[in-house]
Amino acid sequence: MDPSPHPLSQFVLKMHSRCDLACDHCYVFEHADQSWQGRPVVISSNLLEISARRIAEHARVHQLDTVHVVLHGGEPLLAGRARLRQAAENLQTALSGVSALDLRIHTNGITLDEKFCDLFAEFDIKVGISLDGDRAANDLHRRYRNGRSSHGRVLHAIELLSRPRYRHLFAGILCTIDLRNDPATVYDALAELNPPRVDFLLPHATWDEPPARPADSISYGDWLLSVHDRWTAADRPMGVRVLDSVLRTLRGASSLTESLGLAPVELAVIETDGSLEQADSLKTAYDGAPGTGMNVSANSLDEMAAHPGIVARQQGLDGLCDTCRTCEVVQSCGGGLYAHRYRSGGTAGEFMNPSVYCADLKQLITGVRDREVQRMPVPRLSLNEAQFGELASGLGGVDAVEVLALHELTVNRELLGAVWHACPHDETGTAAWETLTVLDAEAPESVDAVLAHPYLRPWALRVLQGNEQAGPIAMRGVAEITAAALVRAGRPGTVTVPVLSGALRLPTLGALLVDNATEAQVIGGGDGFAVRVGGREHLVERQGVVDPAWLSLRRFELEGWAVALEDTDPWRDTHGYALQGRLSEAAVEEWQNKLSAAWEWIRRELPAYAPGLATGLRAVTPLRKAETGTDISSTARDAFGAVAIAQPGTPETLACLLVHEFQHVKLGALLDLTDLYDPSCERMFHVPWRPDPRPLEGLLQGTYAHIAVVDYWQARRRTAASTEVHATETQFAHWREQTARAVDTLAASDALTEQGDRFVQAMGKTLADRLTQTVSPTVPARADKSSVIGPKTSSGAPPGCQQLWQ
Repeated sequence: MDPSPHPLSQFVLKMHSRCDLACDHCYVFEHADQSWQGRPVVISSNLLEISARRIAEHARVHQLDTVHVVLHGGEPLLAGRARLRQAAENLQTALSGVSALDLRIHTNGITLDEKFCDLFAEFDIKVGISLDGDRAANDLHRRYRNGRSSHGRVLHAIELLSRPRYRHLFAGILCTIDLRNDPATVYDALAELNPPRVDFLLPHATWDEPPARPADSISYGDWLLSVHDRWTAADRPMGVRVLDSVLRTLRGASSLTESLGLAPVELAVIETDGSLEQADSLKTAYDGAPGTGMNVSANSLDEMAAHPGIVARQQGLDGLCDTCRTCEVVQSCGGGLYAHRYRSGGTAGEFMNPSVYCADLKQLITGVRDREVQRMPVPRLSLNEAQFGELASGLGGVDAVEVLALHELTVNRELLGAVWHACPHDETGTAAWETLTVLDAEAPESVDAVLAHPYLRPWALRVLQGNEQAGPIAMRGVAEITAAALVRAGRPGTVTVPVLSGALRLPTLGALLVDNATEAQVIGGGDGFAVRVGGREHLVERQGVVDPAWLSLRRFELEGWAVALEDTDPWRDTHGYALQGRLSEAAVEEWQNKLSAAWEWIRRELPAYAPGLATGLRAVTPLRKAETGTDISSTARDAFGAVAIAQPGTPETLACLLVHEFQHVKLGALLDLTDLYDPSCERMFHVPWRPDPRPLEGLLQGTYAHIAVVDYWQARRRTAASTEVHATETQFAHWREQTARAVDTLAASDALTEQGDRFVQAMGKTLADRLTQTVSPTVPARADKSSVIGPKTSSGAPPGCQQLWQ
C-alpha cells in the first residue's frame, strides 16, 4: 500500500437516510446495497461535530486549499433547518483559517421553501436539484409512493432558486437518462429553466445488472450526442457537466466528474451513523460494496484515504484492465465510473473490467472529438494567387513565408495534441499539460514561440511512431515545452521536468547540465528563471547571474535577420549527418562572422531571396565537417525553420548553402499546405545531377532547390574577378541547363495536380528567363557533369550544395 495516499478533499455528509419520494431508479434504496435500513434516520449533533473536526484535521495536515462538502441523503431537507444549520456552522468553524469551504446540498426540491433558501443564503450553500426533464420524462421514475407526480413541486423549487434573491445559490440540475425519453425534448425542458449547469447521468448498472436498452431505442452514446448537438446549436448556453468533462479531457485538462478521466478519487461518504464509506454509486454493485469498516468517531480520514478501495481508484492507468489501458479514448474515459465496471467472480478482480457502458462512452467521446474538429474555428490558411506565384517562381516574400510558418505552427499544435492523447500520462506530465493549457489561454504568444521550434515535430513524430519508451519521451517533452513557455512568458510558477542524460532541455532557450539528476524544477518569474535540482538552485538567468552549467542557445541579431545557432537540442539529429557538439566561444564567433558576411552577400547579390529567408529561417544547426573537405548541408522535411550546415570555407559558399536549403524548407511547408502531385505515383525519375533515379517528390524538391543554385551562380558571375569569369559562367550554364531539363521531366510526368502544373510552369518561366542570359562563347553549349569546372561534391552538385532531398 502507498504509505502516502492521495488526500481526500470531497465529502458527502448524509443528513437524513430516508426520502419523501419513491424513485424506482434510486441507487440508495432500490439497488443491491440495503444498508440504509439499519441506519439512524437523522445524523446526530455529536456526529456532525466529529465529522467537521475530522475534515478540518485532514485539510490542515494536507494543506488543502478548498474542501468540498455536499449535504446529502436520502433527502437532506428532511433533516430540518436546525440540523442543516448546525452542519454548516460546525464546518465553517472547524475550517476557518484552514481551508476554504465549498458547501452544497443536493435535494429533490419537494419541500424547498423560502426559509430553507434564506438559511442557504446565510451560509452560501449552493443547491442542486434532481429533475429528469418534462413531466412525462420525470414521472417515469420520480414519483411519490402513491404514484403521484412530483414534477410540479420540483418546478416550484427551481422557480424559487431562479429568483434574483436566490439565483446565486442555484448550482444546477441533475438528470438521469432514460432511453425511452427523447433527448431533444428532455434537453429543451431543462434548458428552458435556465439552470447554470445540467448533469446527465447514466443510470447505475453493472455487468451483472446491465442497463435497460429497449429494442427500439438509440444507444446511450447516441442519446448524449443528440444532447451535445442541441446544446452546441444553441451556443452552449449553460454548463453540461458530462459534455464539459469530455471536452476538457480531450484537451488534456481534468474532468469535472468522477465518471470520466484518470484523476485520482478524492471522495469519502459519512453516513448518518458515522460510517465512513466509499462513493454511493457502489451501492449498485453488491450489498456492502461501499463499506470500509471505519467510522468517523474512531478513524481518521487519513486512514480512510489509505483504504484499498480508495487507493484502487487513485492509480490512473495502472488501476484499469488491459482493454481500457490500450483504448484510444482512455485519457478521457478513464474506464468510466468505478461501480459500472463491476462483474461478480471476475478472475482479475471484480472491478478490473471495462465499464458496462464501454461502447457508449467510446461513441460519446469520439463523437464529441470529431464534432469539435469540424466545429473548431481553425483559420483557413491559404496562399493567395500572388503569394503562390512568388513561391512557384522560386522566391516567396514575407507574406507568403508567414502563411507557410503559420500553417506549420498549426501542424505542430495538432501533433502535440496527438501525442498527448496517444500516450499514457504520468503525474508530472499531467501537471505540466494543465499549466500549458493555462499559458496557452493567458500567454499564447509564448506558447506559440515554443511550438514553432523546428525540432518539436521530429520529437512528436518519433513519439507517435511508438515504442516502449514513447510514454516517458512524450511526458518529458510536454514538460520541457511547458517549462520553456513559462520562462518565455515571464510568469511565476514551477514546472517539474524529467531529465535525460544529465541535461535539462528547454526548447528555444538552451539546456542545463544537471549531472545524474532524474528531474528538475523550472521556476519562472519576471526576472529570468531558476532551476532547482535536488537541494541546489541554479540561478540560470536571474538578477544578471548566468549559471556556468547553462548552455544558452546562441542567437545572432543580424541586420534584418534573427537566427539561432542550434547546438543543444537532442532532436536535431534528424538531418542524417553527424552533428557538431557544443561549440566553443571561438567557434561561435567564427560562425557569427561567416553568417553575417553570407547574409550581407545574400542581401546584396540575391535580394529577392532575402525577405523570405529572414522570415522563415530561424535556426542553423552545425554539422561536423567531412574528412574529404566536401561541403555538407541538409534540410529535414519535418523541421521547418532549420537548416543544418557544416561550416564552409567562404561566406559566399555559406550563402549558397543557405538559399539552396531554404528552398527545401519552403517547398516542404508548401507540400504540407497543398498537394502538388499525386501521392500514389510510384514511378522513379532521372535527375540530371544524380546517377540514381528519384521519386517524384525528390525530383520536385531538387529542381526547386536548384533554381536558387542557378541564381547563386548568376550572381557569382556578375561579381567574379576576370580570372574567375569562365568558371562561374560554366557553372551558371551547367546548372540552368540541368535544372531546365528537370523542369521538363516534371512537366511530362503526368502526375501533377492542377496546382502542381501551375507551380512547375512558373518554375519553367524562371528558368526560361535564365536561359536567355548570354554567356561567353567559350562556355560549352550543353554543359554536363564532365564539363563542370571546379571541385565537385560526391553528388556532382556545386561546392557546398549537397543535401538530403535529392
